[in-house]
Amino acid sequence: MTYTAPTDRFRFDALRGGVEGKRVLITGAGKDGGIGQAMALSAGLNGADSVGIHFHRSYEDGFDLVDRLRDEGVHAFPVQADVTNLRDLWAIRSYVIDQMGGLPPNLVICNSGLTESGYSLGRTLRPVEGESSSLRRARVRQAFIENLEQSRLVLDTKVDGFLASTHLWAGEAVYAGEQAQFVYVSSRQAVDPGPAVPGYALSNWAVLQLPSVLKVNLGRSADLVTCFTLLLPFVRTGMTNEYAGNERVFGRWQPRMLEPCEMAEAFMALLARPTDETDGAMYELMVNAAAETDPVGPPPVELVWHRLALNLDEQPVDWSAAEPLRFT
Repeated sequence: MTYTAPTDRFRFDALRGGVEGKRVLITGAGKDGGIGQAMALSAGLNGADSVGIHFHRSYEDGFDLVDRLRDEGVHAFPVQADVTNLRDLWAIRSYVIDQMGGLPPNLVICNSGLTESGYSLGRTLRPVEGESSSLRRARVRQAFIENLEQSRLVLDTKVDGFLASTHLWAGEAVYAGEQAQFVYVSSRQAVDPGPAVPGYALSNWAVLQLPSVLKVNLGRSADLVTCFTLLLPFVRTGMTNEYAGNERVFGRWQPRMLEPCEMAEAFMALLARPTDETDGAMYELMVNAAAETDPVGPPPVELVWHRLALNLDEQPVDWSAAEPLRFT
């Protein structure tokens, strides 16, 4: 049994409106202690009609989560697929719809359980004293390959996987004539990139564009689908826990790391807002130090959502405007 989440801390009776009665599918929900798991617990324990727990490799944690939700009376089911493999993704279509009573999910949360262990983009490894040039070349080559393989996996999942999942389930919603909501999990590193995670920062920037791209492509069916993006700060997970004591990492944004249940409560408050308010928006979760202090436990924090706007500012280039190229 690998399930370790504090189940009761994901019950938010006053914030059920965003998930109650919904058919929910969450990608990247398999890892114990992860953001996807927190969102799945929040959906299942607060009235969702059904909850699809997607995972790729984390099948043991994923099945443990499904079992725990079923013990709570939730209609939860496992969904194993590689979202970057289009045949794999298409193969789950009928299964998910069948598990949800013949209809597609009407709340799809595109989350990824991946990050990078880290490397500095554009900087090579430091020399090792006494190392021969041939040995150094081999060491640098191996690090180059391994580093970019990390980035490629993150980019494939967050860009290709989110795009493909959107294409599949938005198409099913339009075909069924069903209202559907999409939530894309990005990171504050999309707009404030930290060092050593270049693929993660780039992929999260790309995620920000998905809602507007989807709306444009849906055309006259755009009213059937609403969507928004989350830019989350550092949340304590299996991937970030090693940085929990390193203020140089998480301290750029927040006085301490958030626990998954704290992030989940803030998310549920946002999800409960009217869809015409959240549609197309980007929401950044800010973590501020609370006025009061606790000398024993972790420092208290206050969570506040900010609505983010990326304003395009186009200015003509003087020398080009003065002498434009003309063709006949």
